[in-house]
Amino acid sequence: MSRPIRVLVCGGGIAGNAVALQLLRAGIDTTVVERATEPRPGGQAVDLRGPSRKVAERMGLMPGIRRRQLDERGMVFIDERGRLRARMPAEMFGGEGFVADIEITRGDLNQVLLDEIAALPADSGTLDYRYGEWVEELDQGAEAVKVRFASGATAVFDLVIGADGLNSALRERVFGPRERFTEYLGAYITFFTIPTPPGTTLETGWVGVYPVPGSVVALRPDMDPATSMAIISTRIPVDDRLRGDVAAQQRLIRDRLTGHGWVIPAILDAMPEAPDFYFDEVTRVRMPSWSRGRVALLGDAAYCGSPMTGMGTALALIGAYLLAGEIAAAPADFARAFGRYEEQLRPLVTEVQKGTEGSVRMRHPETRRGVAFLLAVVGVFVSRPLHPVRALLTRLIGKRGEYPLPDYPDAA
Repeated sequence: MSRPIRVLVCGGGIAGNAVALQLLRAGIDTTVVERATEPRPGGQAVDLRGPSRKVAERMGLMPGIRRRQLDERGMVFIDERGRLRARMPAEMFGGEGFVADIEITRGDLNQVLLDEIAALPADSGTLDYRYGEWVEELDQGAEAVKVRFASGATAVFDLVIGADGLNSALRERVFGPRERFTEYLGAYITFFTIPTPPGTTLETGWVGVYPVPGSVVALRPDMDPATSMAIISTRIPVDDRLRGDVAAQQRLIRDRLTGHGWVIPAILDAMPEAPDFYFDEVTRVRMPSWSRGRVALLGDAAYCGSPMTGMGTALALIGAYLLAGEIAAAPADFARAFGRYEEQLRPLVTEVQKGTEGSVRMRHPETRRGVAFLLAVVGVFVSRPLHPVRALLTRLIGKRGEYPLPDYPDAA
């Protein structure tokens, strides 16, 4: 291909902005469309662990991440009276465990990427960033992809990347219905910001975790001590009536948690006024291929492992690094680039996605006796460094950090 290629990225979240940054650094003209009208601030805490930390370092993101990272020191498990039952510090697995030593809100990590894009030198690829826009029609041809946007505008691109999340509209348009590739894992998850409940005794940097029958409630202090993030997961059969119905979602949470202790009454009182209420299925995405013709999928759109893996953001960054690097290495041979991207990343995705159904069941015991047993097991687990299960987990987590990453000349 004699002329420079043009790439469309659908989705202005972490995966989309990361791949756009790397494409632009390689001199590739890139258009990004994001359905939201502006960047979404705040959100759930995400972590960098294993190979994603290496990717962030190679992409030059770590200075911005360090400036914005949360002071998260670990988790404390609490019973209904607010009593501490177990303490799990971040350093337990060398900063790679259930709470990583580098945690940042999703919105702040996204802003780090946007800041890097804004600071690109003049000889980078040309950027066209459009908020409040998305793809309405897409027609793949032998030489290009013709796109019509929601605004009515049309354009032609050499490649299209779908980074529009778990409920990807581009995936449905190009690959088929959502149900073909998604697998409900038995739980729903919600999070939202609330005023810090009075009398909360959480220490700075520690996330409180309170399991109740069928659900888990966590409270994560924000950088501003006046606010905290409530994180709730609840195990029930899938209910399609919940999709898009905020009133029904909040009613479910209230029904599941009313009558339980700790700070739950304060969380339920604050929930209707939360400015950032989020609710979705705990779902895994499995696809036989992440590309079709000139379209490739990235991040949760292609291989969401569910929030239970703790690796969603990690896989988004690693995938963006690999996909952009391979496109830049073979801009005239997109089939080779897409194939290399999948060949290198799929083994890690397969490993991450293993056992997520069991994780949902284990974290959500259905009875009070089951909750008591879970707390007892966690207590033994954190207090006995030589426990066989802890030793096994340490070895498995360590293997993720050994994932080989290719070098690309335009990485940073």
